[in-house]
Amino acid sequence: MTNPLKIKENIVLIGSGKLATSLAFALKKVGRNIDYIYSRSLTNAKKLGEATGIQFTDKISDLPQNAALYIISITDSAIEEIITQLKISSGIVVHTSGSVEMDIIKPYDNYGVFYPLMQFTNDKITNFKNVPVCIEASNVNNFQYLKTLAEDLSAQVYAMNSDQRRFLHLGAVFVCNFTNLNYVIAEEILAKQGLSFDIFGRLISETASKAIQKSPATLQTGPAVRKDYNIIEKHIALLAEFPEYQEIYRLLTQTIIDKKNKNEL
Repeated sequence: MTNPLKIKENIVLIGSGKLATSLAFALKKVGRNIDYIYSRSLTNAKKLGEATGIQFTDKISDLPQNAALYIISITDSAIEEIITQLKISSGIVVHTSGSVEMDIIKPYDNYGVFYPLMQFTNDKITNFKNVPVCIEASNVNNFQYLKTLAEDLSAQVYAMNSDQRRFLHLGAVFVCNFTNLNYVIAEEILAKQGLSFDIFGRLISETASKAIQKSPATLQTGPAVRKDYNIIEKHIALLAEFPEYQEIYRLLTQTIIDKKNKNEL
């Protein structure tokens, strides 16, 4: 589409972390032009810049002032500070956070959010075609620009306001971060018995696959949903050397039982 701001089609990427790295490779793959990568750490900026063939800097003053798009992909707590330092004459400014409101960028005329819903890691460049991208913008033109960009990268693009995105991010913490904590706990428990976490591979993939296909509420299994208090007490006893995990087990078990009781009313 024609750039709605009638300026040169180029991008400035502010950040060099896990998300910024995957995003840089994804943008280059679809032929988007990244002029500069900025990071407060020159080492990190150089690493990503050299890996992608993009100019890099650790000085905000080096960045062009008339890019089409400025993507702020840094830790949430640093977004506001960067916004106060960034000096531009034109272009759309977006952040990639799941929990920060769009209006934090309101000092600029054109702004929005470009939030990829995915867990990014240092050891893998993520294929953006499989990443849901949630967008929000300050006006229709900006929205159309971001939508086109998102559709270049991903087959899953969603319009979403700041309130919806905050709840989405909250849900993602349960789906991803808390679930992974349970993996960490299980791995530690098994290791004490000389067992490998690898044995859970099929169980994890099957559970996740079913949760995508059907409502998770219909798939709950285990001693809690059966109200098998004998097994529950045995599990709690087995966790005697992990008192913090006993509390997690009790809380999750009681939550399952309470939901079961509510559904039976």
